[in-house]
Amino acid sequence: MYKYFMFFLVLMTQFTSAQEKVTGTVTDEKKQPMIGASVVWKDSSVGTMTDDKGYFELPMNPGSHEVTVSYVGYESQTLMVHEPKVISVELKPVKALEGVVVNTKRNSLQRSYVKPLNTQTMSSKELLKAACCNLSESFETNPSIDVNFSDAISGSKQIKMLGLTSPYILMAEENIPSVRGASQAYGLSFVPGTWVESIQITKGAGSVVNGYESISGQINYELLKPATDIPFYLNAYGSTDSRFELNTHFNRKINDKLSSSLFVHGNTRVSKNDMNDDGFLDNPLGKQVNIMNRWQYNNPEKGWVSFLNVRYMRDEKQTGQKAFDPGRDKLTTNHWGSEINTDKLEMSSKIGYVFPDTPWKSFGFQNSFNYHKQESYFGLNQYNIKQNSFYSNLIYNSIISNTLHKFATGLNFTSDDYNEFVSVGLPMDVSRRDNSVGAFFEYTYDNTDNFSLVAGGRFDMHNRLGAFLTPRIHMRYNPWEKAVLRASVGRGKRSANIFAENQNLFATSRAFSILNTDGKIYGLAPEIAWNYGLSFSQGFQLFGKKAEVALDYYRTDFQNQAVVDLDFSPQQAVFRNLDGKSFANSLQIDFNIDLMTHFTVRTAYKFYDIQTDYLTGTLERPLQAKHRFFTNIAYETHIKEKGQQWKFDFTYNWMGKQRLPNTGSNPEPYRLREFSNPFSVMNAQITRTFSSVFEAYVGGENIGNYKQKNAILGADNPFGPYFDSSMIYAPVFGQMYYAGIRFKIKDKK
Repeated sequence: MYKYFMFFLVLMTQFTSAQEKVTGTVTDEKKQPMIGASVVWKDSSVGTMTDDKGYFELPMNPGSHEVTVSYVGYESQTLMVHEPKVISVELKPVKALEGVVVNTKRNSLQRSYVKPLNTQTMSSKELLKAACCNLSESFETNPSIDVNFSDAISGSKQIKMLGLTSPYILMAEENIPSVRGASQAYGLSFVPGTWVESIQITKGAGSVVNGYESISGQINYELLKPATDIPFYLNAYGSTDSRFELNTHFNRKINDKLSSSLFVHGNTRVSKNDMNDDGFLDNPLGKQVNIMNRWQYNNPEKGWVSFLNVRYMRDEKQTGQKAFDPGRDKLTTNHWGSEINTDKLEMSSKIGYVFPDTPWKSFGFQNSFNYHKQESYFGLNQYNIKQNSFYSNLIYNSIISNTLHKFATGLNFTSDDYNEFVSVGLPMDVSRRDNSVGAFFEYTYDNTDNFSLVAGGRFDMHNRLGAFLTPRIHMRYNPWEKAVLRASVGRGKRSANIFAENQNLFATSRAFSILNTDGKIYGLAPEIAWNYGLSFSQGFQLFGKKAEVALDYYRTDFQNQAVVDLDFSPQQAVFRNLDGKSFANSLQIDFNIDLMTHFTVRTAYKFYDIQTDYLTGTLERPLQAKHRFFTNIAYETHIKEKGQQWKFDFTYNWMGKQRLPNTGSNPEPYRLREFSNPFSVMNAQITRTFSSVFEAYVGGENIGNYKQKNAILGADNPFGPYFDSSMIYAPVFGQMYYAGIRFKIKDKK
């Protein structure tokens, strides 16, 4: 397969005609990229639009020598261009004229019409539509991501894409893999939402540049940049479930090239809540301290940019029965309780160089060190894990003949040293070391008009996964105006960290069994899957209003999977290699419309068909709704002279019935139905902006007060054989309301 793939790339290179072009970037006054700016040859139909980095490529036009750059609400610029070259354009807002102010609005959730990959970008404005205390809560207003509670004990949330849980999603911080290994269960709650500048969500197999593990998609979050951040930011938050948070950002410009930011986050929950009266806390008591120092060096004249991050975090959780006292009851049968304490230390660096005279040629060098230590117990079960990780990635970008043909190539190295101890009945030491080294090549063709292609492959050698190839390809075609058709196919491979990824099962009375113990990963073989995707989106005018419809279909086929079988027996959790078939079909239909200025409605319907061959036969994946419906309504009033404004956001989620794991052999009081009831959850938030530097917000989650009945099976006897807190399909607590303030100190003009 690989030689045919390379042959295809050679053909593309040889038979696509060369074309001279004008390239460059478009930014605003703050040097922020202008996404979707129009770049056209004057008095012609030859033009293009800037991408999410403000970059454009415009083929030469013999009939004109004037290039016009424009964006709604900004003054247009016309430049004289007589030959192919690189240009940089800075657009300025249209000035107020005779008391009239021209305002423009960038969508907080953007779908690209020019990228080959099916990517959505969430801006920081989108994150402000909800409390967004951490990354796991950042996707409540995004229809592509499903957010669910992982259990009734820890209060942690898990995300799903294309119906598959987060281990099958490559999570990256500024394109460096982040939430992985030991941090899979709680890592999303370790990234404060106020630190995030934007989030890119890519469906299907991601780029080979970022690794081989992505199967259902990739989520990359960008942090605030010291060079463009404001001097001071404060966010204070409190909720009716006794959760309090404080976020502060301090930023300093050392000189015109060097900037530094200090991010400080703290949160705590101080009261015991039991709104469903089962004797267990609905959310854990806890506290977290999270500090990061971030440095940025920018020297665009010389082509250099670099980042250095140093971060420390301490997170403590205590949960279980209301009467539990860890000083008295830890690891005893007096009262059931749990503590989860985590320390993290991270250091990362990025160095990039763009050749000033040839901006299509660049290299980047990424390095990251991560220390993660978790000590925890769940009743009488213990789980401790310590992970030391090092990641290094060297990337070189250039062109083949001309800028129609680009490529990225490089090498990366990953080392994970796990010290892992599990005690569920009998203690097990499953410590190990994972090392891998890989090389990748990714080719991009873009005719600057209606077709682009990204075809990549990588070869990796791993001490437990072996030597293997990872091919992936993405294509985009624009058949007519504001329409884009995409197709993708790719392979992913990963080692399942079955204990770190399924920590919710420690809070049960299930015994753990591992079958097929001849593999190299806890006795199991590596997970391998192919992902196929097809999507179409169309922008149009409906009754004079801007609207968009999108259709996505993806299928994931597993060649092997570390199957977690909870149906064989309610008293067992069986881990085994896939014997048969396992697949996930995902269909999503979106319809979005701007009903009026600053009034947007987003809707989505999702259908999942996810089946796996278990020991008892082919069954639907448990705790997964086959049908889902989503609506988000956002309205903003016009901004007054002093920056005063109201913002209203409402989100509605409806979940269809979900199959529950089999409990038929339990006594009658400890049995669950075969399927859950459908239910809906409503969230809302109102924000009042008093000025450009101060705003306050109030909101509510689960306003309809829906609570799952019998959330903890066997709560009356947590040390008995029927105790299980992992069968969660709906909220375990009722209504929750919150309030907060945001205060900023901006640069002096």
